[in-house]
Amino acid sequence: MKRQIYFFDTTLRDGEQSPGISLNVQEKVEIAKQLARLGVDVIEAGFPIASPGDFTAVQSIAQQVEGPIITGLARALPQDIDRAYEALKDGKKIRIHTFVATSKIHMEYKLRKTPEQVLQMTSTAVQHAKSLVHDVEFSAEDATRSDPVFLSEVLAAAIEAGATVINVPDTVGYAVPGEFGRLIAYLMAHTPGIDQVILSVHCHNDLGLAVANTLAAIEQGARQVECTINGLGERAGNAALEELAMVLATRSDSYGVQTNIDTKHIYRSSRMVASLTGMNVQPNKAIVGDNAFAHESGIHQDGVLKERTTYEIMTPESIGLSQRRLVLGKHSGRHAFRARLAEMGYSLDEEEMETVFQRFIELADKKKGVSDRDIEAIIENEITEIPEVFQLEYLHVTGGHSAVPTATVRIRRNGVVAEEAACGGGPIDAVYKAIDRACNVAVQLAGYSLQAVTEGKDAIGEVVVRVEDTSGRTHLGRGMSIDIIEASAKAYVHALNKWAYEQSRFKENTVGRGE
Repeated sequence: MKRQIYFFDTTLRDGEQSPGISLNVQEKVEIAKQLARLGVDVIEAGFPIASPGDFTAVQSIAQQVEGPIITGLARALPQDIDRAYEALKDGKKIRIHTFVATSKIHMEYKLRKTPEQVLQMTSTAVQHAKSLVHDVEFSAEDATRSDPVFLSEVLAAAIEAGATVINVPDTVGYAVPGEFGRLIAYLMAHTPGIDQVILSVHCHNDLGLAVANTLAAIEQGARQVECTINGLGERAGNAALEELAMVLATRSDSYGVQTNIDTKHIYRSSRMVASLTGMNVQPNKAIVGDNAFAHESGIHQDGVLKERTTYEIMTPESIGLSQRRLVLGKHSGRHAFRARLAEMGYSLDEEEMETVFQRFIELADKKKGVSDRDIEAIIENEITEIPEVFQLEYLHVTGGHSAVPTATVRIRRNGVVAEEAACGGGPIDAVYKAIDRACNVAVQLAGYSLQAVTEGKDAIGEVVVRVEDTSGRTHLGRGMSIDIIEASAKAYVHALNKWAYEQSRFKENTVGRGE
């Protein structure tokens, strides 16, 4: 029987720690549900003590997402562990994940603790977590720069205290594959009780070796891999889930292991995370990049047409990406449209279906043909749980080489309509100033990016903006249209709706605490 490799996804914890990413609770739940469909075994939903938002996200995911084990991170401190348990306790399958640093540099400069104190912290923390839940994971932070003998002692103490999973992180991405493999082999041979628990690894990508190091650990007996969608994470990120999953699937002859990952959900998971975080996938990214299954060279094209395996070791369908360029037009009916959505893996309720279909018809009036990527873009832009406090009803922009760019907008806010006009340094600047006046919201534009999500002269453009409010919080908004100015306006209004939603949640929480 093949050895089982468990996938521990930390997109919602380590991935969200990427600079510039801030997900709200609904977005985290949406991603968690997709991770469950993808087949991950463990979802690290957040760091409950870090903020009220993280606590609520972990709590909501534990309550709403079924299938995977849901875990929350906690330092080796009683208050952290208690807070994690409070967030997780209503879940059906839960785990507390606690950690302490074990390298000399971390113990001396960060913790200011002796090795003996760290050993005691490990035992105490794991025992406390074990008193609350059955499943406890312990991580030795900066393990790859720790003394192997001391590291083995710490892991043995955690096992004796009741840990069910032992994690060996390459916290700063310092290890190289041969070295990391030897460390795992040493720990497997010299740590009492390690054969009774699951050995896990968590590799960072500072030297571009996160996936390679993880694979080296699997070869030496590791049974859990910690990773993120699109390789998101601190600094250069983590081992990419999609790369690990497809390596193990494509090269099963080399690794001889099995996983619970349904690879056909990889592409959709990647697109969802990229869209909600605003962190676009580079075109040449392995597995999920736009060029991963593209062939431009005449020699390559000829070879693939004659025999796919000449230049493709995987199929697009294996990750849930259709090769077909489905052409739908304005005369296409709901039945055909619904059937295509089902083929693409989407399951929408009647209200969502009608919303998406109407946007499809509007786009079909402007384009000769609507592709699968167009449909994906529409769904990503329209299916959202954020209430529309602000609605853009009208937009008109004038400008030119010798004309001052001027924008007029009509915004509906909770049934009240406001119309404003403004001039700007360019058409988008004018639109944003007019929206600011109509919405009467004090925010500043903190970031703006534009990319084409489909091909051709009539491609859909996706605009991602970040706005910063007076408290310093940032809110990300997305908008899509074949008109860049319209996409920019939609993105800005979307960001303002997120701001309004967060404001309402803050007021509710304040009232709930009696403040």
